[in-house]
Amino acid sequence: MTSYCSTSAGVAEAAAGFPPLTSSRSTWSVRDTHRLIGKLQLGRVDLLGFSTGGRAAMQFVHKHPAQVRRLVLASTSAYASQDNDRFLAGWDEYQQRRRAEEAADGRLRNSTIFVWDLERAAAYLELLESLGNDTGDWSVERAITGAMHPWCPGDPEQILRDCGKPVLILHGEKDVGFPVQLARRLYAAVPNSRLTVIPGTAHMCHFEDPTRWSGHIREFLR
Repeated sequence: MTSYCSTSAGVAEAAAGFPPLTSSRSTWSVRDTHRLIGKLQLGRVDLLGFSTGGRAAMQFVHKHPAQVRRLVLASTSAYASQDNDRFLAGWDEYQQRRRAEEAADGRLRNSTIFVWDLERAAAYLELLESLGNDTGDWSVERAITGAMHPWCPGDPEQILRDCGKPVLILHGEKDVGFPVQLARRLYAAVPNSRLTVIPGTAHMCHFEDPTRWSGHIREFLR
């Protein structure tokens, strides 16, 4: 993030570690980001939304388009959580990892789901453990059941087309939280977008391959 923010005036919308979603949480996130940009007198910013924060970023550009210069949507989705199902149902490796996570009774904390390289998954689990009791995966069960608040109640495809901002869709090839097929779908629907898929990485692709991840952002913001 240091290299990203040093490139230009940048603000990141992150989602990890929040309590369970409420209908007003996305409103708070958008409101607070709007106030922060104004308080710091940043003018137009490059906005990065990661995971569910990407949905908040889409809502932000809908409400405050004049404050956004370019948009980075990282490991996120513009679509309902039910749209994931058909891509996950026949994915044998994912199903095997899900069963292993369930057998571990929460001890793995979805580390083998959000990180594809199992050698790196151990390091990710260690990082999670260092943060204390917060599981950081509050949205998983709600997403699976379709109960997760959409965060962007409008039509994200239309919002991104209408805003006319350059959009980088940055995604891990093996993301199971928001399968890469949904990133490709959004790219096809938004003419002003660019899609970059990082091979061999999952949802936490910035953890698995931080050099390549940040390099793509720097290149986009030049």
